[in-house]
Amino acid sequence: MSKRNSQASKSAARERLREERERQAKKDKARKQIVVGVSVVAVLAIAGGVSYGVMQLNKPSAWEAAADAKNVTAPKNTSGDDGTTVVIGESSAKKTLELYEDSRCPICATFEQTVGETVAKDVEAGKYKIKYVGATFIDNSDSGEGSKNALSALGAALNVSPEAFLDYKAALYSAKYHPEEANDKFAKDSYLIEVADSVDALKGNNAFQKDVEDGTYDAWAIKMSKAFDKSGVQGTPTLKMDGKTLTAEGSENAPMTVAEFDKAITKALKG
Repeated sequence: MSKRNSQASKSAARERLREERERQAKKDKARKQIVVGVSVVAVLAIAGGVSYGVMQLNKPSAWEAAADAKNVTAPKNTSGDDGTTVVIGESSAKKTLELYEDSRCPICATFEQTVGETVAKDVEAGKYKIKYVGATFIDNSDSGEGSKNALSALGAALNVSPEAFLDYKAALYSAKYHPEEANDKFAKDSYLIEVADSVDALKGNNAFQKDVEDGTYDAWAIKMSKAFDKSGVQGTPTLKMDGKTLTAEGSENAPMTVAEFDKAITKALKG
């Protein structure tokens, strides 16, 4: 091999080596860019996930949103500010029995199971009207959402008719459907609809069911609960007529039997 050819070969080899180094450098640069890009995406994804998580944690619950609602949808058959005045009965009835109840209250359930039918008959006969005031304080004391959710569902029943409201309230307090105070079953829309299926006017009532599931009267329930809080009533059930609390004779408690109630209401109607 001539010296010239040897030099040419060496020169060609050096050129191939240079080209190979350049190709390798480009590969390394590209690989580095990919790694950096993936790392950036991962960091952004993590940051986005954390940000979304924080947003979700700080997002107000449905009930917090209902409490902040500026516009309140009130059921039919209501009056007063935000529809929080619920009076049921014959317009000719001169007296009004104020009834303060919390849907989760076990004592309210006992009252309704023993005296509720008597009250319903009296109202139907025109002896007096009922002014219903719903409370939700058990949701705070025992935690949960059942009192608020049941009150909202009662609003949906009231929107159907006053009779549907009374029948649904009786069903919610019945021995068959009323849960233990610590059991927050009323927080489930499906359970409230199940109870409603025992009421003729509400059974299979799509409009009622949609109002329950959509929380149409959630804000109204919050307003009603605030009306209870402003009333000064300390517990449920509480019965009042002409501003005076009805109690069992010789007691500070609400009348819990038909005999006790009849005696108390007869005295109140005369007062």
